[in-house]
Amino acid sequence: MNFSIFTHMTNPEKRMDPWKEGLDCYSFFSEDVFSVGDGWEEEFTWSKIGKVFHEGFEKAEGDWVLNISLDMFLHEKDKDKLLNYLEMYKDEPALALPKLKFYDPYRYQISNFETVLLNKKKYKDIKLNGGKDLCIPTLNGNILEMPNVKFLDIPLFNYDTTFRTKKIIANDRARFARAWFREFSTYGDRGGGTPEEAFEAWFIEVTKRYKNHTSKFDIDSHPTFIKDKLKSLKKGQFGFDLFGLINNNFFLQNPKYYLRQTRIKQKYNLFNLI
Repeated sequence: MNFSIFTHMTNPEKRMDPWKEGLDCYSFFSEDVFSVGDGWEEEFTWSKIGKVFHEGFEKAEGDWVLNISLDMFLHEKDKDKLLNYLEMYKDEPALALPKLKFYDPYRYQISNFETVLLNKKKYKDIKLNGGKDLCIPTLNGNILEMPNVKFLDIPLFNYDTTFRTKKIIANDRARFARAWFREFSTYGDRGGGTPEEAFEAWFIEVTKRYKNHTSKFDIDSHPTFIKDKLKSLKKGQFGFDLFGLINNNFFLQNPKYYLRQTRIKQKYNLFNLI
């Protein structure tokens, strides 16, 4: 069975994306790895994202295609398991993976299930144009996300802005906020088009979400491809101390956040996920 993986990158060094580590990871799982989105303009419209994703799907030659962002990794121990699943579910149009969202290396939350595996051999008409973000996979106008697709017990490790500085995050969030405004004529919860407005709105949301990062994790248990980079985090990078947020022990004070994550693990039988 042929298996393709594509990612998306523009100026990854400037944006402090873990691109070298990401490519090492993806190349471990597939011989057909490539990227799209090179030369992405600074000012764009939000629907561009789905179009770039679909470009990757169209270019892929594999029976199954993995669409993965540069801040997402698979664990090396799951390679055989994943390939076996792709053979087992060869008649499914798409498959989702549970996303483990890390801000720092030591805690995570199961945030959602990402439909990242697409069956191109049998479903060439899949588009990446659905949902609120206009980039979720669809087939004949139907959204391919849970509960409409099966999920695998293989974690998707997500290092959300972990390696970036405050300045890079602020500029990046503002850029994407402006793209959202061009598409929908509102900034919504993205704050505004300036770096200051966008960063403030982002940090408010991060503070809320970090309360759900109740699952502890050993830094040596991360995928081998990213482990050294995590251990080399420095002050000024978000993942080092979350710009001071990591010192807040609110998640120990309110058990509801722990119980919320426990219920998710119970519902989907994810206690032995990692």
